[in-house]
Amino acid sequence: MSNIIAQTIEQISKEKNVDPDIIIGALEDAMVAASRKFYKTNEDINARFDPETGTVEIFAVKRVVEFVENPHLEISLKEALTIDETLEIDDTVEIPKPTDVLGRIAAQTAKQVILQKVREAERQNIYEEYSQKISEMVNGVVKRFEGPDIIVDIGKTEALLPLREQSRAETYKQGERVRAVIVKVLPVAKGPQVILSRTDPQLIVHLFEMEIPEIYDGTIVVKSAVHEPGDRAKVAVASLDRDVDPVGACVGMKGSRINSIIRELRGEKIDIVQWSEDPAQYAANALNPAKISKVLILDPAEKHMEVIVEEKQQSLAIGKKGQNVRLASRLIGWQIDVKSEEQKKQEVLSVMESLTSSSTSLSELEGISDRLIQILREAGIENVERILELNEEQLTDLPGIGDKTAKKIMEAARDLFEEVEIEVPEGMDLPTAIKASGDNEAEEETVSETAAEPDIEELSTDGSEAVADAETAGIQTQPGEEEQAAGNEPAADSSEAEETGENGENGVIPAETETDEGDPGEAPGSEEEDK
Repeated sequence: MSNIIAQTIEQISKEKNVDPDIIIGALEDAMVAASRKFYKTNEDINARFDPETGTVEIFAVKRVVEFVENPHLEISLKEALTIDETLEIDDTVEIPKPTDVLGRIAAQTAKQVILQKVREAERQNIYEEYSQKISEMVNGVVKRFEGPDIIVDIGKTEALLPLREQSRAETYKQGERVRAVIVKVLPVAKGPQVILSRTDPQLIVHLFEMEIPEIYDGTIVVKSAVHEPGDRAKVAVASLDRDVDPVGACVGMKGSRINSIIRELRGEKIDIVQWSEDPAQYAANALNPAKISKVLILDPAEKHMEVIVEEKQQSLAIGKKGQNVRLASRLIGWQIDVKSEEQKKQEVLSVMESLTSSSTSLSELEGISDRLIQILREAGIENVERILELNEEQLTDLPGIGDKTAKKIMEAARDLFEEVEIEVPEGMDLPTAIKASGDNEAEEETVSETAAEPDIEELSTDGSEAVADAETAGIQTQPGEEEQAAGNEPAADSSEAEETGENGENGVIPAETETDEGDPGEAPGSEEEDK
């Protein structure tokens, strides 16, 4: 008898992978339950398994007292001494109960309790085992379908592959083998529920480890992997050996290695990306197959960058419904904005316009009369920055402005606002660089400089320069005096005036005389100011 019970306990322990002590404890609990049901008593009944005899002893435990108040739990000292002469007050005594009278009811009760205890121990073992295997890949067989969910037999237990963890490009049949990743283990009442996934990126990582020996032995490392199940995946790899090309090793000869992974993922496209420590280079690699012209880091703290591509490359960089840039952004962990060169150019122009909208006023030009300022404003030139966008020939096209006046206006504008080439420092976007450049220029403009006194200008067709010079000298002119100031027969254009001036005819002073002797049209005292 003893051998049969011992062998049974050992057999159950091996089959269910349960500790023998758990089975023995279940057997003792079963005998206690059967005894309570048979004797129908309120006594404190315990059981003890004897491994030598292979039997289970049943006994009632009572406390020794002087006066008995509860006979089910207490025994008098006088009665206890008849059982054991060494007993004293507050000691406990075990009173044996016969087990041969329990019969078939006790056997069935014992069987149910043992099975229950064994199942609980088995569930706990499975939970502890598979909770340590989260993110690992397992092989299983499709066992049955429960609605859209799939029950997969993974060996020691059944796992659940829910609809949300299935790829939309995949279909399964009963008995078909399937590989999946353990993503969660739930300790539910009916047993631990192992949740599988075919959409987790770790599945791609494990497939690469299986198919590519360099990844398995650690020569190549998979840095990151993302995918949209059934459509596309991106995997970033890096090599620890400079002689090993990580991308080429993963692709294999004629794509032999990567094709096996694609077949496992049911035709999902896979982009293998070379990992880089430089975020800009990493982003350029991640946006393959698009060719990147420039990468601008907008905010390193917030991990925000801007990628500039050619017009024909923009749609390729963004991908279908934004898939390519979305996967690249998830792969590198940065927010990526893709813009074409034309879009960036327009953005820069708008920034420039916004910067010039509150730019330097024409009234700040040194040596330029109000009359000339009025002429510029009537021509649509409202600020100094607009003058710098033009050239002297374009200024001479304006009525009342000759070559020398145009040169004078341009020099005054350059003295006030000097154009510089804007360089974009590393880590700064172009609008910020433009603003910073504008701020630096504004500081430079505060340096005081002595402006030269205006020189005598040539006469234009309507004599406006002469009027402007007269106003500069403080002479008040009335309507009709402009022609007198300009002469009865002004030159047809500025070039004729210059030629006449060189010969000293028609009352126009030659250019050499203007520089040496000053402007005769200036008010008295102007020479002293020059001095």
